[in-house]
Amino acid sequence: MDELPIGQAVDYTPASHPQRQPLQGQYCRLEPFDPVRHSAELFEAYRQDKDGKNWTYLPFYGFDDPAKFEAWAEEFCTKPDPFFYAIIDPDSGQAIGLASFLRINPAAGSIEVGWINFSPLLQGTRASTEAMYLMMHEAFRLGYRRYEWKCDSLNDPSNRAAKRLGFTFEGIFRQATVYKGRNRDTAWYSVLDGEWPPLKARFERWLSPDNFDANTRQIKRLSVV
Repeated sequence: MDELPIGQAVDYTPASHPQRQPLQGQYCRLEPFDPVRHSAELFEAYRQDKDGKNWTYLPFYGFDDPAKFEAWAEEFCTKPDPFFYAIIDPDSGQAIGLASFLRINPAAGSIEVGWINFSPLLQGTRASTEAMYLMMHEAFRLGYRRYEWKCDSLNDPSNRAAKRLGFTFEGIFRQATVYKGRNRDTAWYSVLDGEWPPLKARFERWLSPDNFDANTRQIKRLSVV
């Protein structure tokens, strides 16, 4: 009888769970989320999103009251999974965005980045790219083999961001879930551990101060640096 094909043998030690330690970059700092320390600052940062578009593709609506926001953050953003970071502007010391690790599976070596909510103070800045680099760097440092990004297939900014950051598109899970009373087809992306070294080098070239002019505009795009 012919042998059936099987996967390549893997000598793998399970990865470690993210720890409550900050991740320090040049243009931002990621602090494990603390509702007392970060909620009021995030509420004010999200108020800059006047039309509430930040929340369009998230299963929550925007908040009009700081106490309600803190209560939500206390309930949802303090768990081991999802594991949330507040993204800190080093100049002001204020929290201006959120992102998390989720679906953390050390045994399989897979981890996802998600629940990304960058306030207008963070969107489009080099700090926003560095925040994603810091989390990807931490995931592979902890020993994960697969780093995932998932988003609504209709969320064009998120799909474009995944591709810009070096993720590979893997396909669409149709009718994957329902949120806010509407369907979501989910786009799946990933970066594998073997793809990380050259991608890491590209991030670091892009993040170099030499790649920005006096007005902090990029000189070379991340895709070509």
